[in-house]
Amino acid sequence: MVDQRALPHELVVVEYADYRQVVTAIRDMVVRGAPAIGVSAAMGLALAALQSKAQDKPTLLRDLESAANELRASRPTAVNLGWALDRMLRRARQDGGDESLTSADDVRAALVAEAQAMADEDVAANKRMGTNGAALIRDGDTIIHHCNTGGLAAVDYGTALGVVRCAHEQGKRIHVFLDETRPRLQGARLSAWELSQWGIPFTLIADGAAGHFLRQGRINLVLFGADRIARNGDVANKVGSYMLATVAHENGVPVYSVAPTSTVDLSLAEGDAIPIEERDPREVTEIGGVRIAPEGAHAANPAFDVTPHRYLTGIVTENGIAYPPFDVSLPRLVNLQ
Repeated sequence: MVDQRALPHELVVVEYADYRQVVTAIRDMVVRGAPAIGVSAAMGLALAALQSKAQDKPTLLRDLESAANELRASRPTAVNLGWALDRMLRRARQDGGDESLTSADDVRAALVAEAQAMADEDVAANKRMGTNGAALIRDGDTIIHHCNTGGLAAVDYGTALGVVRCAHEQGKRIHVFLDETRPRLQGARLSAWELSQWGIPFTLIADGAAGHFLRQGRINLVLFGADRIARNGDVANKVGSYMLATVAHENGVPVYSVAPTSTVDLSLAEGDAIPIEERDPREVTEIGGVRIAPEGAHAANPAFDVTPHRYLTGIVTENGIAYPPFDVSLPRLVNLQ
């Protein structure tokens, strides 16, 4: 995987052969972005199967459950992580049908194949999302985007930035305003790097400047991703998304969240039930290891916030665009075969 902590100054690719290294990579944000976290966890569990010395399926399943618990605890908000691990464990337990797994080696081979299939499916889903969302973008539009949702946040192509990328590939002349996205600056470091690679013109702004440009009428569309979406359409995304959506709504600018259906958690009725990760306060008091706050200053560092569904115009998925009422449209898209 690409070590996203090193960008934009250096492109570093790291390799892991131990699932515990994948746990650390997810926790320490070597890899980030809900779809990328999900597939990384799946590949981590495949590594756990290869590492296990179990000679029989029941023993291997116990080892996999233990490894899955460690991977699941690495970051709590992104539902794709749990979704991916649950899918891998279902495959490992399979006993009946044409794809029955009887031996430990059968399970190992099946999990390696399943993790690769999930990676391939993610890329295909992102490209379908891109096509669906690009239909919302007109030639000449200016878009505000929060955090990073490009190929770095997925296996490849991207979610919300995948929509931007698709519109650009269609020949539409667009401009993107990028929120810097404090405290880890994913907009300034990662999204700016990706748009530079793709040749898409952009302007980097401080998070607090978005309202200024929205009020001036210079923005046509707001796009951001999602780490978990409740059944009613409430969206948990990188902290700052709620403020952006609220101000956009106040100024009559459409707001779309872009995410695969694997990010939709139909078991949660509303966003208040989504667990919000609290990260190290030093991410707020320091930038790049340089302290910017007085010694002893207290800092809170929620990694995400929840945007109530009333501020969203729609939710773009690989199966189509969900519109209100989301508790009707989202289950239909999630269950679409």
